[in-house]
Amino acid sequence: MDVSGGSGQPRSGNDEPARPQSGPTAPAADGTPPDPAAASTPGTPGPDPQDPPKPAPDGPGAESPAPDTPAGTPAPETRAPQTPAPGPGTPEPGHTPHPPAHHAAGGEPPGTGRGGGPGRPPQRKPEPGGGLLMGRPFGVPVYVAPSWFLVAALITWVFGGQLDRVLPELGAARYLVSLFFAVAFYASVLVHELAHTVAALRFKLPVRRIQLQFFGGVSEIEKEAETPGREFVLAFVGPLLSLVLSGVFYLALLPVEPGTVPGVLLAGLMISNLLVAAFNLLPGLPLDGGRMLRAVVWKITGKPMHGTVAAAWVGRALAVSVLIGLPLLTQSGALGSDAVDNVGMDTVMDALLAAILAAIIWTGAGNSLRMARLREHLPELRARALTRRAVPVPADTPLSEALRRANASGARALVVVDSEGGPVSLVREAGIVGVPEHRRPWVPVSTLAQDLTDGMRVSAELSGEELLDALRANPASEYLVVEDTGAIYGVLSAADVERAFVKAMARPS
Repeated sequence: MDVSGGSGQPRSGNDEPARPQSGPTAPAADGTPPDPAAASTPGTPGPDPQDPPKPAPDGPGAESPAPDTPAGTPAPETRAPQTPAPGPGTPEPGHTPHPPAHHAAGGEPPGTGRGGGPGRPPQRKPEPGGGLLMGRPFGVPVYVAPSWFLVAALITWVFGGQLDRVLPELGAARYLVSLFFAVAFYASVLVHELAHTVAALRFKLPVRRIQLQFFGGVSEIEKEAETPGREFVLAFVGPLLSLVLSGVFYLALLPVEPGTVPGVLLAGLMISNLLVAAFNLLPGLPLDGGRMLRAVVWKITGKPMHGTVAAAWVGRALAVSVLIGLPLLTQSGALGSDAVDNVGMDTVMDALLAAILAAIIWTGAGNSLRMARLREHLPELRARALTRRAVPVPADTPLSEALRRANASGARALVVVDSEGGPVSLVREAGIVGVPEHRRPWVPVSTLAQDLTDGMRVSAELSGEELLDALRANPASEYLVVEDTGAIYGVLSAADVERAFVKAMARPS
């Protein structure tokens, strides 16, 4: 049954009252989906899992994709599903990782993801982390991951060896110069990422953070661009800024005497930024060029998923090309070094670098496909379809009586109302499970209820990413779903949303 706001009087819903039957057990506290074969607590209202009820077309529970669970079954601290947040090596659309030497770019959702296991929506931390906080340009936190110090040491060692051949008079001081180059190079990478960030903020897309890590930088943009034109601009501004920086370093190099420390540093920064731009423009996800290709295909076909599939498969082909082609080019001398006829340490290092770059590109392309599928299925999550019917009860109502009323009306949730019929709290289903059946006549529902906060009221019109954002911003196990008029529509369980999320993700695109 449905409950109207204010009056506490039920409005028409399912004409057939639900039979008190055992149903599926609650999901575990970590959000694991319930076992449909297990029985619920005796006396809790709910439909027979083998004979699902026919929900009213205009009431909560209609078209619900999740198995029905009786009131009182979800376990405590069930968290709402989150959209994946990227982790290192698993960039999302809008992210551009850049490796320090042969520079890979990225593109997380947003890997995908940190937090969730296979088939489960990952949980995102309220505050982004990821290393040492360096500042908040444009209000976006910039973190330096611990892995950056490793790559800074590697660049210092490699560039220091090159300086020893060019400027042998420096001696041990060459490593200080090399360290300065490593820091300046990553400052250039930060400028590249800030270009993505400024463009995203200009298009009103939230940016979670920027992280500098082992293989470059990541700008974690939480939403997808709304049009292919914006997607193209958002991807292109990063390589464009790298090209501009390369030109600036070239102009600064012109009046500098060759063979000096400033000359070597400016030449190195010019070349490295040129490599950053060139590699990022390669047309395959997760690189910026892949996102530009995605935008073009999206514009032509009118379907963003088609663009993602095309750019992701080009990205996978690019990963194979890097894995095979980079060591061959290095060994042949095509990249400017002497040709190598035998297998030495340099050849092994080149092969290892190629394998790491190929793995990052291949993984990023796969993550982009998974995130595209997630975004494609997100609109299927609708608050109105997932809401449980609720019955209003006064605060001093015994639990056994409240459950009897719920059984009689086919409701699967309890809302505590005040003397005027206004909702004041939600009875926690985890609390119902913890009360033995023989004690329920003496336990008032108010002792099992959680006071309503503004964040626990959600609109029945919410769906997809908006619904997940609302639940993520205010973690709870149950939410009161209301109409635009303020009338009560029912109760939304975070466990039901999670099951619907898993089911949607399991369907092929």
